[in-house]
Amino acid sequence: MGSQKAALIIGAGDATGGAVARRFARGGYVACVTRRDAEKLIPLTQQIEAEGGSARGFGSDARKEEEVVELFATIEREVGPIEVMVFNIGANVNFPIREMTERVYRKVWEMAALAGFLTGREAARVMVPRGQGTIIFTGATASLRGGPGFAAFAGAKFALRALAQSMARELGPQGIHVAHPVIDGAIDTAFIRDNFPERYKLKAEDGILNPDHIADAYWHLHAQPRSAWTHELDLRPWMETF
Repeated sequence: MGSQKAALIIGAGDATGGAVARRFARGGYVACVTRRDAEKLIPLTQQIEAEGGSARGFGSDARKEEEVVELFATIEREVGPIEVMVFNIGANVNFPIREMTERVYRKVWEMAALAGFLTGREAARVMVPRGQGTIIFTGATASLRGGPGFAAFAGAKFALRALAQSMARELGPQGIHVAHPVIDGAIDTAFIRDNFPERYKLKAEDGILNPDHIADAYWHLHAQPRSAWTHELDLRPWMETF
């Protein structure tokens, strides 16, 4: 086994996942980051290393069991024990129910629910024998309620929330902290900037979520003592209606 401690971020994109990776790297972890296309991780790993941290990028499809199993084995062997696993794959699509295809529904479920199970299971398998670890599943508004056009996304996020609850109850007594943050609001991303410019203007008023602030909350979850673990918390801008 490697000698460094690892934080694995599944779905380390350009916003939340990248910010979480940078935060854990600042905390002394090797940020092990994944996307299906490893080349897209190069700017993130270079940024982490430029800031004095350590990072490794892995091309891995979290929907495929054999790839997930190999990912965990490789990190444990070449980097070190995985102390933190953050599942952060997005699958947010909007389709009217009459227009949604079986392929779309299945793909969204695979990305947000099946992949969560596979990565959560492998995290549990390496953490439980050591009696410690943190598993964080990123939730969304759709984790709590379905909306028009979001049947696929809400169904998958409901499933992920149920997985997190079940794992928390099963693994908490074995020393594993399982948390489910609900991200309720627009996040400062290129997607919001390009597709919802009016919403993006709210950034000047702290009206959309700052990925670095989300990452700070994730770090806090990991740092909590077991006498006061949070399972679920919601993060939203001050002006968001709920």
